[in-house]
Amino acid sequence: MRIVFFGSPHTAIPSLKALLKAGHSIPLIITQPDRPSGRGRKLKSCPVKKFAEKNKIPVIQPKKIRKNTECLKILKKINPDINVVVAYGQIIPSEIIYLPKYDSVNIHFSYLPKYRGASPVQWALLNGESQTGITIFRLNEKMDQGELLAQKRVPIYPQENSLELEERLAEIGATFLVETLSQIKKINPLPQDHTKATYAPLIKKEDGRISWEEDAESIYNQIRAFTPWPSSFTFLNKIRIKIIKAKYLKQKTKTSASPGEITEINEKGITVCCGHNTQLLIEELQPENKKSMRAYSFSLGARIKPGDTFH
Repeated sequence: MRIVFFGSPHTAIPSLKALLKAGHSIPLIITQPDRPSGRGRKLKSCPVKKFAEKNKIPVIQPKKIRKNTECLKILKKINPDINVVVAYGQIIPSEIIYLPKYDSVNIHFSYLPKYRGASPVQWALLNGESQTGITIFRLNEKMDQGELLAQKRVPIYPQENSLELEERLAEIGATFLVETLSQIKKINPLPQDHTKATYAPLIKKEDGRISWEEDAESIYNQIRAFTPWPSSFTFLNKIRIKIIKAKYLKQKTKTSASPGEITEINEKGITVCCGHNTQLLIEELQPENKKSMRAYSFSLGARIKPGDTFH
């Protein structure tokens, strides 16, 4: 098939590789514009553009695809059989969606209609889900509401963070995409049950701040969901600290400690009191402007002790 591919982050690359390996033709890749990055604010290309250039595939980067008439002209000349969208990051207009013979398909990293939106992996972890899924659906003008072509349930592993889960879903989804496209002529699309829809809005940087009044399991899920970005963070003696890895201690303990107060320090890490008489063991953290380290090593260098409090 002649495929125009829409995608931007590293999680789109497994699908690109799988399509090429399966013998599909990709005459064009459409991705996000270069963005300023780092202290020097130099323009940086997204992973998909770098892949396109390395593999000598033509690539275009419309700033706003909905208003880019030149992009539509290029697509009409290519006359693709189908558009494949994997984490592109812009709303695609109907003129492009319905241009190809088989319209456009999107891979979404949840079991739709659950977790529609920009951050399905993070919200599944935040809510302590034991499983998620991959959905391949027909794109339409509404966010993640198109007809279903194929779905697969995927378990979430204990202690898996958002980066690890997203990378695993990207690999599974790539294989699933190739299988689905091979059956595209035979598939009868099914409508979604919109009454069962839930949403996964975009995560913001400030969402990472830890509230120690929450129970330890909720904080643990937040840490998994927000690793590596935007990260879960707290403050100790006015120092901003990212929590990289932790465990929640399942047994409740009666304590006079307040939420955020350190109750124990040993080689396993730093134990902190949380809401509802629960406790969290911090195993790895990253103080501001420093590298990540074992929590116990940090406690020795910072000379913290039980009774000190995270805020």
